[in-house]
Amino acid sequence: MVSFNWQLILITVNLLTKFVLSIDRLDELMFMNLLSKRNLLTKKVSNNQNQLFIFGHINPDTDAVVSALVFADYLRRQKINAKAYRLGDLNNETKFVLQKAGVKPPELLPDDLPEGTSVALVDHNESQQSMVNLTKMHVKYVVDHHKLGDLTTTEPVYLRFEPMGSTATILTKLYRENKIHISKKIATLLLSAILSDTLQFRSSTTTNDDRLMLNYLLSIARIVDVNSYANEMFTAKSDLTGYSIEQILLLDYKTFIFNDQVWGIGFAETFNSGYILNRKDELISAMLEEKKKNNITGILFSIIDIAKIQNFMIIPGELERSVIEEAFNVDIQNGIADLGSRISRKKNIVPTLESYFKLNN
Repeated sequence: MVSFNWQLILITVNLLTKFVLSIDRLDELMFMNLLSKRNLLTKKVSNNQNQLFIFGHINPDTDAVVSALVFADYLRRQKINAKAYRLGDLNNETKFVLQKAGVKPPELLPDDLPEGTSVALVDHNESQQSMVNLTKMHVKYVVDHHKLGDLTTTEPVYLRFEPMGSTATILTKLYRENKIHISKKIATLLLSAILSDTLQFRSSTTTNDDRLMLNYLLSIARIVDVNSYANEMFTAKSDLTGYSIEQILLLDYKTFIFNDQVWGIGFAETFNSGYILNRKDELISAMLEEKKKNNITGILFSIIDIAKIQNFMIIPGELERSVIEEAFNVDIQNGIADLGSRISRKKNIVPTLESYFKLNN
């Protein structure tokens, strides 16, 4: 007869049972993990659908980036699901400011936003300076200090336009009007943007409100020596180490429409104007290439010497030469027009060109 080792059989059965149960448990854990990921994805999609996307203009400067971050904070404090984004790379000044404030840079705006997505525009309102397909978005807010452009909406929208030196000045006023606390981080961002866009009040765009809001923010940000801080910002802005000439051209570049003609106008604000002026021939080549590539009518580039408060405008061709000579009543020497203290694109350059093209329609 065959004898059974019942003890061995029982041990084997027990081990097999545990093995089967462990597989069931593993399947359960895997299922729960997949379910959790699905729920997170569903929640993310739902959040994105309900989220307000806030952004400044393309080729963003400090005011554009800061305004998006701060306006998002302002709206979130009012229980609105808002998030800041950017439409391009950060310049060195903006990187410096964000690091000083201890704030992470906003993400790039996704290029696949569905039609009808809710968006808010800060520091711009013209479609050619904004995201692609802006006309297919649901614009709900605009906070800006530029002239009114081609923006149209299908339903009422929140608009806050004021002729200030900086969008950050308007945002500071919004916080104060609504008695919303301004943290040290937000104060640092706001005052930095005011300093940047007004070139520490050197620009003709500067208003008394810019000065008042800056003074209000200084104590909150705990910045004792504003002159030293502004110089640090402008030194960072002036550092173009590692930038190609094409990148320099497009760092602060916007397009405008005059009499159905598209003109590109780039700006570089710097303590070291000689560095860019010494690369004038390279710059002119890059300007002509940009003009050809995007099939625009004219292109201009201003080198703003922050210390001297002087605008050296690079003139790449005969069309640009004839327009600038007549519009600004200046002589052009070796491809450079000295526009003196006319250092504001929004107040000194664009309005003068608009007047010129209206007279020469």
